[in-house]
Amino acid sequence: MITFPDISPELFSFSVFGFEFALRWYALAYIAGLAIGWQMIVWAVKRPHLWPNDKAPMEPAKVEDLLGWVVVGVIVGGRLGFVLFYHPAYYLSNPVEILKIWQGGMSFHGGLLGVIVAGIAYCRLYKIPMMQISDAMAFVVPVGLFLGRLSNFINGELWGRPTDVAWGVVFPGAAAQDCPGIVGPCARHPSQLYEAALEGVLLGILVWILVTRFQGFKRPGLITGVFFFGYGVSRFIVEFFRQPDPQFVTVDNPVGLAFQIDGIGLTMGQTLSLPMIAVGIGFLLYARRVG
Repeated sequence: MITFPDISPELFSFSVFGFEFALRWYALAYIAGLAIGWQMIVWAVKRPHLWPNDKAPMEPAKVEDLLGWVVVGVIVGGRLGFVLFYHPAYYLSNPVEILKIWQGGMSFHGGLLGVIVAGIAYCRLYKIPMMQISDAMAFVVPVGLFLGRLSNFINGELWGRPTDVAWGVVFPGAAAQDCPGIVGPCARHPSQLYEAALEGVLLGILVWILVTRFQGFKRPGLITGVFFFGYGVSRFIVEFFRQPDPQFVTVDNPVGLAFQIDGIGLTMGQTLSLPMIAVGIGFLLYARRVG
């Protein structure tokens, strides 16, 4: 097993007039992911030969406006998704807690829905081809996923299930009682790194190759379909190694299934990923038809 590296979740912190301020790796991941994604879309729209009819869907200056809409979609959607998908009873009883996003608690699936809504509203307002903007955003999301999962690892959160593999990691906050039959430190799958590799590196390389080598943007819906399908499959697989959400773990349901029939079921992450796989297939069929 591997001992968890001694990395602080905060890059730095300081106090001003009694108020504590800190920059955490997770916040930096959001900032860096959005900034890199912004520049990648600017890079893409500056190359009209990548797009249908050799015409980019927007001017490079417009990408900054899109970024503002995306930031709002990520924050609002991510927070509401976490509230509704994972802890609805608690937040309905304590609605003020919903606003305390600095305490953590964001859902990727919720953030994705927020970005979709923001993107649709932006395209309708400025009369920009919606499917092409969807492909542009799908092109850059793996970068944010990669950085986000790395920050999850640094924070020592969202760890995996107990394991005896050689690369198992002993996370400082993980409960040893979840490792039956093991005395002493409990090693777990570094599932955050599995997700970083699949959703970030592998999926990111795939969409980059499709765009730069196979003119993926010229078939509207293709990159969006590949992203939805690729993320859904990746997350579904990693859920087998990821520690389930504690609110779903009971004596009768030790593996943390959100929905089950006769002991067979799905975790919440798998449940939310199935519609993404279906949507991805739909976009791929659409891209094949229009292409």
